[in-house]
Amino acid sequence: MADISMDTVKTLRERTGAGVLDCKKALAASDGDMDKAIDALREKGLAKAVSKASREAGDGMVFTYIHAGGKLGVLVELHCETDFVAKTDDFQGLGKEVAIQIAATDPSYIRPEDIPADVIEHEKELYRAQLAEEKKPEQVWDKIIEGKLGAFYKEACLMQQPYIRDESETVEELVKAMIAKTGENIVVTRFARFKIGGEPTVC
Repeated sequence: MADISMDTVKTLRERTGAGVLDCKKALAASDGDMDKAIDALREKGLAKAVSKASREAGDGMVFTYIHAGGKLGVLVELHCETDFVAKTDDFQGLGKEVAIQIAATDPSYIRPEDIPADVIEHEKELYRAQLAEEKKPEQVWDKIIEGKLGAFYKEACLMQQPYIRDESETVEELVKAMIAKTGENIVVTRFARFKIGGEPTVC
């Protein structure tokens, strides 16, 4: 398998608008061939989905999920472009699934770009300290840290998390599939997770 550089991933993302993980998977599957990766994204509907990402999603709904005998609850705001799509069973099903995902996994952010720079730098400092303790060669630190950050994003960011009902796809891929199906831009805009006896997560 070809060694996929971040520059190649960035180029594919700029050409298609697809997410970082989607681009990495497409490039890995196509052995680094850019044109084949673009075709793969289009076949999955992901490139089509992201082409709608610049369109304003001014409608939508707020969804709720209550669990554990009323001791855990989630509110999530999901936007789409029209009231027509907002009222469809598909859109409402997606909203409920996203709310359940948040209840189960307790993410801290929606997307990696929402994470404050100081939080990311703190994570990197922890990784550097670990690598120094493990006496890893400094020339490989950057690559290892990149991998550790990817794992951090999968845990902390809703859209990067494996979907709890099918861990072969991410929440981002779940949303993009619905974008392709409905033909409208769909955006998770904010959420709040409350648990009795714990600090709320508001994003």
